[in-house]
Amino acid sequence: MAATAAPAVRPSGSALPITLQTPLPQLAPQSLTWWQAHAPWLTHGIAGIFIVCAIALIALLAVQTTKQEGLSGTIGGRVESAYRGRLGAEEQLKRLTGWVAIGFAATGFILTITGI
Repeated sequence: MAATAAPAVRPSGSALPITLQTPLPQLAPQSLTWWQAHAPWLTHGIAGIFIVCAIALIALLAVQTTKQEGLSGTIGGRVESAYRGRLGAEEQLKRLTGWVAIGFAATGFILTITGI
């Protein structure tokens, strides 16, 4: 003799309360690195420098002109003087872009070490 249960009748259009049989697992608290816990001003300051370097790098690269010399420049090469006088605007932009790129890479490296 098998006992049969009557099917549950659900009224249409009404919301049923949802009950959980088992509690949700608790997530472990996020572990902070030493730098994040004790010097948040430093890590956020370095992150700010990183963002400023990124924006400056984009702007400096957008301002510079490209040096497309074509096939003649590839075969013949460029003639450069051994005497180095004052740098022109293009050379100063290239030098500044190099320093900003080094700062960008260095702050990115520091941020990965500090764990932000």
